[in-house]
Amino acid sequence: MSASQSFKVQPGPHTLTGYGVRLEPLTLAHTQALAAAARDGELWNLRVTSVPEPDQTAAYIQTALDGLAAGHRVPFVVIDETNGKVIGSTSYHDILAPVARLEIGFTWYAKSYQRTHVNTACKLMLQKHAFETLGAAVVGWRTDNFNHASRRAIERLGAKLDGILRHHALRRDGTVRDTVMYSVIAGDWPEIQAHLLSQLKHHAA
Repeated sequence: MSASQSFKVQPGPHTLTGYGVRLEPLTLAHTQALAAAARDGELWNLRVTSVPEPDQTAAYIQTALDGLAAGHRVPFVVIDETNGKVIGSTSYHDILAPVARLEIGFTWYAKSYQRTHVNTACKLMLQKHAFETLGAAVVGWRTDNFNHASRRAIERLGAKLDGILRHHALRRDGTVRDTVMYSVIAGDWPEIQAHLLSQLKHHAA
């Protein structure tokens, strides 16, 4: 394995800002605000997501921080810069330094911020940081085969379908899901970036 295939900069806590959205490192200090975001739509009732119930938010954050300490996850809280409100969370995860690969996931937003520019803005900033600062070779996504909204959102980003892992992971209700895998490679990034910027202009129109 050549050194050129590893990250230029190891992924770690970082604040990303743009398009009226701020991604900052997730901490236990965000517990109450993140629980409030989850209550907007009672998102924990969706069987195809991992959104925590309000009284489990601290444990949810601690699990993310344990992943950060272990080197395989970098969690962020999503903030609306216009009012300082916490509106969701997202992460880099399954970080594989030897091949400069990471995935974007554990992503959710308060219901009132869904179908807005927020997801496009977050994915643009996360990919820009991954490809241009960290030197990632590939950014991946994974989602439940029945999470049709998530699949459509990932496909709107321009990510390519890699395949489906059958009988791959447990859902929160104990059933077993198929996992749909997507990716963007570094060579795709200039075109993907232009596509996402165009989408943001459309939202602003």
